[in-house]
Amino acid sequence: MDSMLSWGLDVVRKVQAALGPGFETPMKIVTFLGSEYFALAALPLIYWCVDRRKGTRIGIVVLLSAFINLWCKLLLGQPRPYDLDPSVGRARETTFGLPSGHAQTSITFWGLMLTVLPRALGIVLVVVLPLLVGLSRLYLGVHFPTDLLGGWLLGGAMLGLFFGLRGRIEPALAKLDLRAKLLLVAAVSFLMNLLMPGDTSLSGVFLGSSAGFVFVNHDLRFDAGGTFRRRALRYLLGIAATAALYLGPKLLIGDAFSAQAQLIRFLRYGIVGIWVAYGAPWCFVKLKLVELEKEGAAARPAAEA
Repeated sequence: MDSMLSWGLDVVRKVQAALGPGFETPMKIVTFLGSEYFALAALPLIYWCVDRRKGTRIGIVVLLSAFINLWCKLLLGQPRPYDLDPSVGRARETTFGLPSGHAQTSITFWGLMLTVLPRALGIVLVVVLPLLVGLSRLYLGVHFPTDLLGGWLLGGAMLGLFFGLRGRIEPALAKLDLRAKLLLVAAVSFLMNLLMPGDTSLSGVFLGSSAGFVFVNHDLRFDAGGTFRRRALRYLLGIAATAALYLGPKLLIGDAFSAQAQLIRFLRYGIVGIWVAYGAPWCFVKLKLVELEKEGAAARPAAEA
């Protein structure tokens, strides 16, 4: 066993021994706050009900971050602690361990939330939550300390690129016409498929959601504000339809077309992405649950790619 992995396994055992078995449920709750599932549930809330532009930016960066994380896992192929010692495994994952996706997502998502939350609260959350999520991953026996460090570093790099280059990238994207933006989105999605042909979910949802962002910015600039009731209705209706679109084809088709599994997965996630980004806002407008932005606000440049 590699000496670094052996040291990391000892750390996992010590964390589990120090906290005891009673912390399993709380730690599973904490670990959810750094998961992609939490981010994907929270992103529509921001996009539909808080701020469309900020939701767009956060959504694109989180999706790119998730892709980079999974691609790095496949390249490095590092085992998880329970692969070396099954007794420490209090949870199971389907991917390799390095870098930690939860650590990276917690840094990326909560760091981007600094643009949404009050500054003091945002700073506390971006410091405390990644540390707690990291502790939960050690306790559950699914990551070594080096996995967490790798995830935090990648997440920090994503934040640095976002805040450092946003002022240059957004004006450049705003100058592109509709066709050029769609071609750019398709090119990035194609590159994702080329780099990671074995998992087409992220490339699919990126293509669908980013294309939806482009179309919304072109002809459906909605105002994510409004009363609490209207915002709540938007989120509940939108999430219910999202769940139906996500689960419905999977339940109906199952493994009937296993030879085309990756293509079907790409299309299914693409449909979910374009629904969240464009389909749901279009329905909200028709149902009078959201207003279109006034002409002056709509004229402001946005980051939708």
